Amino acid sequence: MSAGDPFGRLAPAVQDFILRSRWPSLRSIQSAAINAILDTDNNVLLATGTASGKTEAAFMPVVTSLLNKPARSVGVLYISPLKALINDQFERVGSLLSDTNIPITKWHGDAPQSRKRRLSDRPRGVLQITPESLEGLLDRDGSTGPAGGCVYMFSELRFVIIDEIHAFMGGPRGIQTLCLLERLARMIGHTPRRIGLSATLGDTKPAERWLNMGTSRRCVTPQADDAPKRVRLAMFEYEQEEPDNESDAPFGGRRLNVRPTRFYEDLYRFTLGKKAIVFARSRSGVEETALNLRRLAQTHGTPDIYRAHHGSVSASLREQTEREMKSSEGGLVAAATVTLELGIDIGELDMVAQLDAPSSVSAFAQRLGRCGRRGQRAELMFFLTGALDRVWFDEPRGGAHGFDWSLLRSIACVQLYLTEKWVEPPDLPEAPYTLLYHQTMARLLSFGACDPPRLARDVLTLAPFAGITRSAYQTLLRHLLDINHIARTEEGLLMLGAAAEPVVSTYRFCAVFESPEEYDVIYKGQSIGSVYGAPPPGSRIALAGKVWECVQVLENRKAALVDAATGSGVTTWRNPTRIPAHDRVAAAMRDALTSDAIYPYLDEAAVNRLTAMRRDARRSGMLGSGLVSLNYNRYMLCPWVGSRRMSTWALALEAEGVTAEIRPGGFDPVYLMLEFSGGMPLLSKTIERVRSRPVDLDALPLSETHTIPAKYDEFIPLELLRDQYRRDALCAELGGEGDRRV
Repeated sequence: MSAGDPFGRLAPAVQDFILRSRWPSLRSIQSAAINAILDTDNNVLLATGTASGKTEAAFMPVVTSLLNKPARSVGVLYISPLKALINDQFERVGSLLSDTNIPITKWHGDAPQSRKRRLSDRPRGVLQITPESLEGLLDRDGSTGPAGGCVYMFSELRFVIIDEIHAFMGGPRGIQTLCLLERLARMIGHTPRRIGLSATLGDTKPAERWLNMGTSRRCVTPQADDAPKRVRLAMFEYEQEEPDNESDAPFGGRRLNVRPTRFYEDLYRFTLGKKAIVFARSRSGVEETALNLRRLAQTHGTPDIYRAHHGSVSASLREQTEREMKSSEGGLVAAATVTLELGIDIGELDMVAQLDAPSSVSAFAQRLGRCGRRGQRAELMFFLTGALDRVWFDEPRGGAHGFDWSLLRSIACVQLYLTEKWVEPPDLPEAPYTLLYHQTMARLLSFGACDPPRLARDVLTLAPFAGITRSAYQTLLRHLLDINHIARTEEGLLMLGAAAEPVVSTYRFCAVFESPEEYDVIYKGQSIGSVYGAPPPGSRIALAGKVWECVQVLENRKAALVDAATGSGVTTWRNPTRIPAHDRVAAAMRDALTSDAIYPYLDEAAVNRLTAMRRDARRSGMLGSGLVSLNYNRYMLCPWVGSRRMSTWALALEAEGVTAEIRPGGFDPVYLMLEFSGGMPLLSKTIERVRSRPVDLDALPLSETHTIPAKYDEFIPLELLRDQYRRDALCAELGGEGDRRV
C-alpha cells in the first residue's frame, strides 16, 4: 500500500493494528470513511451492510485524529442502544486501541465503578455509554463548573459516534439522545462532530437530517461498493388448527390461532445442526419456540442446542448465549426477539428464521443482514402461522374466506426491500410532550432553580421541540405547578416541586421508556430472568427456554424462588411495543393481491393461500372501493393505508355515525370492521364524502383512550395529550400509497 492511499493516512499505531489483523486490504466503506472524516469537518453517516467493517471505518480515522492532536478530556463519545453492544464493542475497539495509549471506558449500570471513578478523575480517551447513563451524568454533574463534572470530562470532546442509529430515529430514546447531545454542546461551548452507523437504511436523507439536528454542520454519506449478497429466501405457510374457544371469531367465523405440530417439526429439521437465530415477535413466542425445539431434540435424541434470548432473560444468561454463539462453529440455535437484531458480534450464521411477519421492513432488512457466512449464500426462512380471518361475505359472494394478513405483510416487506431497497423513514414526532416534561425536570435537576423565560429558552430551543409552541409549554408549566412537580420560590424562580422528588430521584428517571416492576426469578441463588407479576406458588413458568415451578414468592424482594420442572409452562409479558405500519407497506400488500406474480420464494401452501386470497379479494370489492358487505349490517372497509391514516379513518367514520373498529389490530392493522344500519348505498356515500375532503382533526370525537402511550403521560394535561395524538397519530389527508381505487 502506498503512502498516498487511505491506509497511508492512518496513524502508525492504527496501521500496525491492520497489519497485525492480517487484513488483505481496506474495505470500500473504510477507505471512503477515512477520507470523509479526515478531509472535512462534516458529520458523517456510514450506511452499509452488516459485517462490512463500519465500526473500524469510524474508529480508525477518529483514533488517527486523536493521536495527531490529543484531547485533554474524553475525546470520543460512543453511544449505543444496548449495554450488550457496548460490551461487545469494548473488546473490538479495545483491540484497535491496544498500541495507542488511548484508554476506552464503558459506562453503564453493569460496568465497574472503579473504572468510572478513574475516568472522572482523569477523563481521556473513548467513553462508551447508553443514552440513559449519559442522562444520569448530565443530570448529576451538569451544574458543576470547569473544575469538575461534565464540563471537565468533555471539555475537548471532538467526536460523537452513534451506533445503530436506525434504532434511535423516530423513537423516544432518539429524541432524548438528540436533547442530550445539544445540552452537552451548550455546556462545553462547542458542538462535536457526529458519526452515525447503520446497516438498515433505505433513503439516507432522513438519517442525515436526524444526525444534523441541533448542529450547524452538513452531513456526508460516503458511498461503498458493497458486493451483492446472495440470498436463499423461503416462506412456508401452515394451515392452523382450530381452537376450542370460538369467542374471538370475527364476523361469525373462526380465527385459527393454534400452531400445528408440523410447524415445529419443520423448524427443528431446518435448524438441526446449524448456527441460527429464530426471531419471534414476542417474549412468549421465544419461550414457546425454545421449549418446543428442545422437546423435539429430546424425542429424536439430538443435542440440546437451543437457547432463549430476550429482555426478560437475565443479563448473565443472555451474555452466555452471545459468547456461545460467537465461539460455536457447529449447531446452536437462539430463539430471540429484537435483542439479537442489532449488531452484537455472534459470528457468522448459517441461517435466520422469521416466525410470522416481521414488524417492519426495517426489521426484515436487519435480520437479513445477520444471516450468511462470508462468501456463502444467506438463508432466511419465514414460518408463517398468522391467524386466518374467516370473513363471511354476504350474498351473492357468500361463504367464509380465509385471509392470512401475515403472509401478505411478509411478501410486502420482502418486495419493498429486495426490489426497491426501501425501509421506513423515521417518523419524527411534532409534539413529544412526555419528553418535554422529562427534559424540563432534567434541566431543573441539573442546574437548579431558574426564571421561567430562561427555562423556556433552555428547553424549548432544543431541536426536537421545534414544533411545540410557547403557549403549549406555558400550559404544561401551569399544570406542573398545580400538581406540585414544579414549585415557585419567593423570588419567582421555578424549581423542582415536592411531588416530583420520587420521580426524579431514582435511576429509573434516566430512561424515557417504560420499565415496569418485575419479579426476579431465582434458581439456586442465580437469577434466571424476570416476569411481570408474582407467579403463584405451584405454578409453572417458561423462562430462558426451560420450565420452572414456583416454590416461594418473596414480596419484600420482589423475587420468586423456583425449582427446575418438566412439562409445559406459560409466562405472559406485556405486549411488545407496537410499531406503526407505514402506508407503503399497506400499498405493497394490496399490490400482492392485484398482481398475478407467483413469487419464487413461496412454498406450495403459501402459493395456494395467496391464489385463494387474490380470487376472493377481486370478487369482493376489497381492491376497488374497498367496501365489502358482510352480514348483519356489518361491512369491511379496506383503505390500504398505514396506521396513522387507518386511525383517522376510524374516527372520521365514527363522527358520521358509523361504528368502526380496526382489525386485526396489534402490529397488523389492515381493514376496518364497520357496523351501520342505513344500508350499503348510504354507507358508500358517507365513505366517499369522508374520503373526498381533508379531515378536521380538531372536530374528531377523541376519548381519554386516544393517546400515544408514554412513560410520563400521567403528568401531562389531557389537552396536550390530545394535541399530541392529533398531530402524531392521525393524518388530515386520508388518501395514502394504497388508495388506488379502480
